[in-house]
Amino acid sequence: MDQKPAEAPEGVSASAGRAARDLRVVFSRLRRRIREVAREDDLTPSQVSALTLVGKHGAATASALAAAEGVRPQSMATTLAALEQHGLILRSPDPADGRRQLVTLTEDGRERIEGNRQVRAEWLTRALDDRFTEDERQTLIEALALMERLSRP
Repeated sequence: MDQKPAEAPEGVSASAGRAARDLRVVFSRLRRRIREVAREDDLTPSQVSALTLVGKHGAATASALAAAEGVRPQSMATTLAALEQHGLILRSPDPADGRRQLVTLTEDGRERIEGNRQVRAEWLTRALDDRFTEDERQTLIEALALMERLSRP
């Protein structure tokens, strides 16, 4: 890690400022690396993100997906059209409102998401096993238990 002094808000320890900065940097790098592991050459990052979102939320409208992703409905429509061309999603009429369409995953879409999840999990497990000693892995487990507090309200 870079040893540059952290800038902490007034009344906050310098170590908290440094920990916050270093944590953001490490998580950003790790997230990018995990994404690279299951690189989808035929899909853009926004298509992978939308596909994952449909997988998490189940049947949803394009406008709901756009809102969840924080993108314009037109951008989501373009993304969904590409996913449909790849055979990864299916659009069908909304039984509650025939003017709208619900987006769901096809079997290929589900397999793609599950395959990516498995590849990423295997990479991370193997990297932890290859690059760290047992004591270091135990230290990581302890640190993660502490960081879990950050995710709580």
